[in-house]
Amino acid sequence: MSPRSILPLVLLGGVFVMEGFDIAAMALAVPRLTDMGLDPAGFGWVFTALLVGLGAGGALLAPLGDRFGRRLLIVSGCGITGLATLATATAGSITEFLIWRLVTGLALGAALPNVSALSAELAPERLRATIMAVVSAGIPLGIAIAGLTAPEIIDLGNWPGLFVAPGAMALLLALMLQLILSGERPEKAEADPSKNRAKLPQLVLFSGLWIFPFAVFATMLALNALNLYLLNSWLPTVLPQAGMSLDAAARISGVVQLAGLAIGIGASLLLDRWHKGAALVLLFGAIALSFAAVFVTAPDPLVWTILLCVGVGGASAGGMVLPGLCAYLFPARLLSSAVGMGVLVARLGAFAGPPLGGWMLANEIPAQTFLGVAALPAIACAVVALMVPAALRRRERAEPNAPATP
Repeated sequence: MSPRSILPLVLLGGVFVMEGFDIAAMALAVPRLTDMGLDPAGFGWVFTALLVGLGAGGALLAPLGDRFGRRLLIVSGCGITGLATLATATAGSITEFLIWRLVTGLALGAALPNVSALSAELAPERLRATIMAVVSAGIPLGIAIAGLTAPEIIDLGNWPGLFVAPGAMALLLALMLQLILSGERPEKAEADPSKNRAKLPQLVLFSGLWIFPFAVFATMLALNALNLYLLNSWLPTVLPQAGMSLDAAARISGVVQLAGLAIGIGASLLLDRWHKGAALVLLFGAIALSFAAVFVTAPDPLVWTILLCVGVGGASAGGMVLPGLCAYLFPARLLSSAVGMGVLVARLGAFAGPPLGGWMLANEIPAQTFLGVAALPAIACAVVALMVPAALRRRERAEPNAPATP
């Protein structure tokens, strides 16, 4: 890898770290807002506003990076995120929090798919999925940093400090990225720029040979997002129902995220160096088997922790690995559009996860069954992954001069 690409990749990873910290900030701040007379239960729509913004920004704004250049969307997205996050520190009502979180989500949604696309373009061809996974690993890293540093930040600046920190980081990243990144438009590197004539680049994904590859990519992304938000939202609540303590449930929830980082990097290396479809079938098949094993196994902290490291950690890994597949399914001129529209589809899956879990809890579904249900989306992902080789052949038909992929 060229030394000239290392600094941009580090800064791009910093954008994901900033996002992880920003996501965690709201959850960490809510319990400390009671002194302002704000009920924590009223923040449900505030959390949803960020997801809505991420989806809308990914679908409507991020694809502009394919036309006007990645740097414009990344730098402006980071800058607006910084300003909106700093403004969140001044909010005094639930409505104000909702508005600023929506703006933050829109800005992040515009920037992040372009960060993923640019990281793929900067990476060596043989390591595209791996580099994209390592860069996106900044999200759980940022969440961890927020949790570890929150007490000190709150001591210094009370709850607004939780937003000042990522807001300042976003503005600093915007400045550094403006100076470091190239402003060249992706299509300049294409052999035939005339192929990208659509007024809205994302519409190209729904025409001709690109429909099938995008359907394969987006379906797996949505199903995995359903599992990811189902499990991350309710795992600390479900495990105590299986007889585990709250502290044990919290520790398990943290351990499985660390396992997800390792699985994600390993699976991405496999995606780069082996058959793409087979690597994904193996990943999602292992996830399904782990949840099936939980379903038939009596609750045991050690056994369940090992199984959930594969299952929940694997779902987290899926969120890291699938954008890497995108780099093989689509040419550079469509990467931001594909990742951006994929983000929107993933948010639709994410919206379904927490209500599904809430319904199962309301109907007193046992913990083993609750977790066993998570095997179903994983099985569906494995089935869809069988279509990846056919989707790659579509890319080869649309781009005859593109390097062949296994």
